[in-house]
Amino acid sequence: MTGEGFVASLGSVFHTELFAISGTPVTTMTLVTFGAIVLLSFWASRLVQRTVSRFLRIRGMKDEGTIGVTERLTHYLVLAVGFAVAFQTLGVKLTALFAAGAFVAVAAGFAMQNITQNFVAGLILLAERTIKPGDVLSVEGCMVRVVRLGTRATVARTLNDEDLIIPNSTMVQTTVTNYTLRDTHFRLRAVVGVTYDSDMALVRSTLEKAAREIPWRDATHEPVILMTGFGSSSVDWEVSVWIDEPWKERRFRSRLHETIWWALREAGVVIAFPQVDVHLDSPVMESLQRLAPRRG
Repeated sequence: MTGEGFVASLGSVFHTELFAISGTPVTTMTLVTFGAIVLLSFWASRLVQRTVSRFLRIRGMKDEGTIGVTERLTHYLVLAVGFAVAFQTLGVKLTALFAAGAFVAVAAGFAMQNITQNFVAGLILLAERTIKPGDVLSVEGCMVRVVRLGTRATVARTLNDEDLIIPNSTMVQTTVTNYTLRDTHFRLRAVVGVTYDSDMALVRSTLEKAAREIPWRDATHEPVILMTGFGSSSVDWEVSVWIDEPWKERRFRSRLHETIWWALREAGVVIAFPQVDVHLDSPVMESLQRLAPRRG
């Protein structure tokens, strides 16, 4: 057999119709093309995963769990596109598959509504990057530090060294305060009340001097001293300073209270405490005097 005859025979084998799908003939060449597209999809998936992983690390992401989740999602996306092209080559109508997939997705969505909701919320958190591992947050009134972002839940640690598993939907649907989103500056406030007969000018100068001399405060922000109101037993003042470590705000707040206490004490300013004055009407006083035992 000559070379031309061999090529012709090989061509006839590749173009021989094996079966038909939806009226589209499937040949040996079609199957080879299908297999090549599938293999190419896996190769492209690895390439894209490496590229995405390298890009995330360049952007400063250090959490391996988040990087792993992103890589898996990228893998599934590339394979979905590749298999769609491969089945289209075989003549499979993708509209029918999409319709069946949509039906299954709706049914699964109703059956696993919370899981699906948390999964989508996790994708939103990964895409927006407004919450990252290491961030200090206030979630439902509790200060936590993010340890890991998962596909279903976020793992965080409280000030009491307790691990919280927070559903991702909670992080997306509720108001969350991120103390480290743009920077680590945190405003620390302390309220103190002094007696009404205090020298208010002395109080202000004492608090300003004490706040400025605090060694651990953030020097880029000046302290703020405010008279906040007139209470029932005291004139209330607020002292505000800034720190660079929101996670240690309880310790620094204690130090700020101690600083204010000793500064006012050395200045001779009395810190007020609740007092109640009782005034009795004249008839009551007369009755009490009549009830008092007489002295002989």
